[in-house]
Amino acid sequence: MEKTKTLVIGIAGGSASGKTTICDKLSEQLQDHRVKVFHMDDYFKPEELRPRSRALVGEREYVDDNHPDTMYLTQLYEDMVKEKESGKVQIILTEGLLTLYDDAILSLLDLKLYVDCRADERILRRLKRNMQRGLSEDEITDVYLDVVRYRHDQYVEPSKWRADMILNGANPSVVSMEMITDYIKRSL
Repeated sequence: MEKTKTLVIGIAGGSASGKTTICDKLSEQLQDHRVKVFHMDDYFKPEELRPRSRALVGEREYVDDNHPDTMYLTQLYEDMVKEKESGKVQIILTEGLLTLYDDAILSLLDLKLYVDCRADERILRRLKRNMQRGLSEDEITDVYLDVVRYRHDQYVEPSKWRADMILNGANPSVVSMEMITDYIKRSL
């Protein structure tokens, strides 16, 4: 089988900004092509190996799921390289908080997208999502206020300048999605 040109698209943004939603929409719109999706969340280390963070105010300590050391980023990079070199897929979509932060992953990306969404909307989405997973409102807001928002400012938000395009996570436009899919199809 002849190797296929593979286009690698990275999707970053804050927690609950709409990264997975955008990734799913792109995957659906590109279903006529061979697409492989990598979710950074699939690369979390076991909880006992993740870094801990202490709240800036108070004594609470949390598992820090928004720190680069909480994930096997090198493994994600290696898996992406292996998939690209296999020549079996036309499009690789990689989404996660740190997709544009990590230099190795960034080096593989042909198109870099950042999903921007206001903090108040992201916290409300986190509340809905995580309450459905059985967490209490207090648990969700405490970790957000004590850790997540600081990690966002430290790692995620500064990676925005690396993006080729910034998307509206509150209401992704049909036009922007069409532009992205058209660009991808033309680039293959």
